[in-house]
Amino acid sequence: MITPAPAATPPTGAALAASTPPGVVDPLAGLKPLISVGVAAEVLGFSRAVAYRYAKAGQLPVRRIGGRLYVVTAQLRDLLTPDGPAEDRA
Repeated sequence: MITPAPAATPPTGAALAASTPPGVVDPLAGLKPLISVGVAAEVLGFSRAVAYRYAKAGQLPVRRIGGRLYVVTAQLRDLLTPDGPAEDRA
């Protein structure tokens, strides 16, 4: 009897770290799916006030839950991932 192969799961933890090219640091590794605006600001390297301004302008992927504002980590990763080689973006 042939058993079906298990469904593929995205790499996490050590597997994700192993799949990243050497010398590349993932600033979002280990973060929860939703993070505070303050944590996102710290990862991105600017102040909380600027992060809230970007959120208000729609430039930061946020969700409001129970009156609190959270940044969606997966969408933040998409923002930080380049679209292609640098010469294609010029």
